This record gives sequence, C-alpha cells and structure tokens, in this order.
Amino acid sequence: MGLLLAGVAVWLTRIEDWRSYTPLAGGGAVGEETGYAHEEKPSGIIRWLTTVDHKDIGMLYGAYALIAFSVGGIMVMLMRAELIAPATDVIGAEFYNSLLTSHGITMLFLFGTPILSAFGNYFVPLLIGADDMAFPRINAIAFWLLPPGALLVWGGFFTAPIASLDIVPAQTAWTMYTPLSAGVGAGTQANVGVDFMLLGLHLTGVSATIGAINFIATIFAERGPDVNWANLDMFSWTMLTQSGLILFAFPLLGSALIMLLLDRNFATTFFAVGEGGGPILWQHLFWFFGHPEVYILVLPPMGLVSLIIPKFSDRKLFGYKFVVYSTLAIGVLSFGVWAHHMFATGIDPRIQASFMAVSLAIAIPSAVKTFNWTTTMWGGNVKLTAPMLFCIGFVSNFIIGGVTGVFLASIPVNLVLHDTYYVVGHFHYIVMGAIGFAVFAGLYYWYPIFTGKMYQKKLAKAHFWLTMIGTNLTFFSMLFLGYLGMPRRYATYDFPLGPVNIITVFHQLATLGALIIFVGQVIWVWNFVQSWYEAPSMEDADPWSLKESGQFTQEWQWHERRTETAIADGGAGSESEAGES
Repeated sequence: MGLLLAGVAVWLTRIEDWRSYTPLAGGGAVGEETGYAHEEKPSGIIRWLTTVDHKDIGMLYGAYALIAFSVGGIMVMLMRAELIAPATDVIGAEFYNSLLTSHGITMLFLFGTPILSAFGNYFVPLLIGADDMAFPRINAIAFWLLPPGALLVWGGFFTAPIASLDIVPAQTAWTMYTPLSAGVGAGTQANVGVDFMLLGLHLTGVSATIGAINFIATIFAERGPDVNWANLDMFSWTMLTQSGLILFAFPLLGSALIMLLLDRNFATTFFAVGEGGGPILWQHLFWFFGHPEVYILVLPPMGLVSLIIPKFSDRKLFGYKFVVYSTLAIGVLSFGVWAHHMFATGIDPRIQASFMAVSLAIAIPSAVKTFNWTTTMWGGNVKLTAPMLFCIGFVSNFIIGGVTGVFLASIPVNLVLHDTYYVVGHFHYIVMGAIGFAVFAGLYYWYPIFTGKMYQKKLAKAHFWLTMIGTNLTFFSMLFLGYLGMPRRYATYDFPLGPVNIITVFHQLATLGALIIFVGQVIWVWNFVQSWYEAPSMEDADPWSLKESGQFTQEWQWHERRTETAIADGGAGSESEAGES
C-alpha cells in the first residue's frame, strides 16, 4: 500500500507537464499566481483524476463525503430495523456489531471531516481572495488518500462473502477499546478485518493532517490585500482553528493506531493486560484525540452558521470579536476535557474533578456563540429561506446537545448515564442535529455558486421539516432510553417495566424518527440532482439579495464576475461552467 501511494504521488507530480495552466516549475508554492482558466482544463475523467484546482478538489471531497453519508445512513437503517422489537433477528448480532463499528467510523472520518474539507477547499480561497490553496498538488494528494482509506475501512464487508479468506468486518465499535481490539487472547478481535480498518483510519488521518497544513498556510500567506485578521470571515476563522486542532490531535491517533497494529501483529505489549501500558493507555490516547475531534467537526459548522445567519437577518453578525475569541477558546480548552469519557474507569478522583471543571468551562464559549447567533436574528429582518431554516435548526439542536453534554460533564451524573443511550442521544444531537444541519445550510446557501442554478424551494423546506422532526423524535427517544437504563451497543433488549414495555416503545419511536430522516434525505438528493440537471441556469449572480444588506461577500463577487463573463460570451458553456469554473 505504501509503494502504491508513493507511485500515485509521483504520478500526480509529473502528469502535469503538458498542462499549461499549472506550470511544473512553479510547484504551487505559497504566493504563486496560477492563473489557469477553465477552457484549458482536460475534459472527462482525466480532468478529475489530475486536477489541482481547489474548486474541483472541493467538489471531489463533497462527492466522496456524500457517498459515505449514504453508506453510513443505510447502515444505521439496518441497525434500527434490528432494534424495532426485543430479540428481533433481522440482521443478527454479529452483523449488527459490524455495522455499529463501521457506521461510527464512516460518519465521523469518511463523511464529517471530508464534507468540511469540501466547503473549505472550494470557498476559503474565494472568501480570502486567494488564487488557490497554498499547495495545490499536496491538496490533491490529501484527497486521493481518502478513497483507499474508505475501501480499507469497509474492506471486511467486501471479503466476508468469500469464505476461504476468513476475513469479516471489524466488530470493535468505533472507539476500538483494548483488549477487545488488541487481537491477543480469548474473546478478542483477531481477524484481519480489524487491521484493514486500522490502516484505513490511518490513511484518513494522514489526509486530514496534510489538509490542515494546507489550510493554515493558505489563510496565513494567501489572503488578498483587503483581507486582514480584523475582517476575516468566520468560516475561515473556524477552518483555521480546526486545522490547528487537527495538527495536535490526528498525529496522536496515528501513533496510537500504529501501536495497536504492532500489538496485533508483532507481539508488542503497549496495550496488553498487566503488561506495558495496559488497556487504559488506549483510552487516554484515543480520547486525547477523540474529544478534540468533536470540536474539529463542530467548529467549521459553527463558522458556516455564523456566516449564513447574518445574510438572512439583514445585519452583520452581533459580537464578531466575541465569536472569534470563543472559537479560539474552544480550540484551547478542547484538549483539557478528554478524561470525562473515563470517569467510570477508576482514575484518581482529584484528576476527575479537574476534568469535570474544564468540561463545564468549555460550555461557556459555546454559550457565547449561541447568544450571538440568537441576538443577530433577534435584531434583524429574518428571511426563512432553506439555509436560514437549517441554521435555526442548528441553533435549537445545538442547545439541546450542549445542555445534555453539561450533565455528562458532572461526575455523579456521568456515572449513572455512562454507556447508556443517553450518551448516544446527546452525541447525535451534535453530530446530526447540529453538524448535519449546518452542512445542509451551507449546501443550500452556496448551491447557486457550485451549480449556477437554483434548487426547488418547496422541496428544500420539506427536507428541513422532515429532518428536524425526525432528528428530535429519534434522539429525544434515545435520551429517555438512557434515563431508563438502556445500554448502548446492544443488538437486543428485554426490559419489562410494567404492562407496556416502555423500552420497546421508545426504540420504535427512534426507528420511526430514523425513517422520517431517511425520507427527508431522499427528497434532498432528488432535489439537488434533478435541479442540477434540469433547472434553468441563473443569470442573477445575487440570488439572496445580499447587495441590499451590504453583505455581497467575495465568493459571490467571484460568482458575479464568472456569470458576467458567461453572458458576455453569449451564454455558451454557462451550464457546464457551473461545476467546472
């Protein structure tokens, strides 16, 4: 695999000799004027395989992430079918555990981080007035590490039907706790499918780290002359902070994965019971990455919401400096909260108290942001477009997810609710109810830029309401399941609590909510694809009337110049340019 990746890297650096729009001698260095034009790009599959244009790479990231989102969604629908009644045997416990493991990894590593990189690659250079990312070829390499990573993560599902290989999907859960994942001893996961998954995760971590370096270099060194730290947009601020977190968190995950692979394959004892570092070492290493990862995923969506809400409130973001400072505060504090995942492991109570204090303190900058978003809307002229509806949904879901997280930061409450469905409900209020909603807001807001067309607005609002209702029905039911004592990661259950099995009722409500979410996403996919192919091209470069409120920002100015050029050329190629320019 290493030789293959090295060969791909060499090929990518040499294939461009014949391409005039990215001179090989320039190397894509910081500050370089690339000056390439759409007409000079190769067409068809060659274009997408060799492109170093930040907009094309953003589209590749987006397509990859949405495929992963679909795969992860199908996985969870199968899991919810298994849980619709006690002792249901739709897919079986072992396959359920495999789906549980792959669903978490798919949504966090194959969808969450790449979809934010899609927005970042496409729009950060436009927002800051840069020609491209600082290192275009490295940017391409970062993306092309992801497809083999996904194939390795899902590799066990491809090999499972081949009985002679005896390779099945990993069943370790996404946290990969040792000794279960160490593969040494009775009852552990010794199959090669776990090694596939660990190698795939390692590739996604390398990709994220390379991308983070590129974002930092771009935002520091490539800003236009009229963009400074005082007027840098909030999305770029959050991408910069996220990139800093990635630089500190992902290399640690990579190191832990290598140690786990060595334990599994070369008889080392990093995580061996009673030897070396022991199983608790894995939890420390994993959660030192794992909790900053939550903020790696949620900070750019916060930036999207901070960018979009003012556009549809007809006023600037209230308290810009406080939003910036709270972003930086979250970045710093996020590395001091990891052990609140380990209150039940028996670590020193004095250490537990310090982590409880920081875990409670990190709620303050999040509350500052919520206050600023609410105040921006309160004093503005709110327009309930699809992007704005998803932003409002983000704020409301984020409040529920944040408040339920404060309870988990308290040691005595955590000990009661640890490893119950309450944790699942809280976590999904953040990753689906907040991050997912912000992603949809960004996709709808910038849809006219990356397609040159407009989606069907009624279908977009139907998508919002179905997703909002389904999200709250599913995850609020999980909060109640946690209070009733239902443990997470179980493929079956049977807790008779009176004449009506209330556990079954809440599981069925959660499954109904998941089905409603699924229907909403089908509408969304249909709307986006059908509008992309059949909607008429827009000649108005200001579909949201941003000029009226003085918020016609740089990415829209770029879009206007592109639109005017297409009209001046007689409209030729305007439809194809929607995805190419």
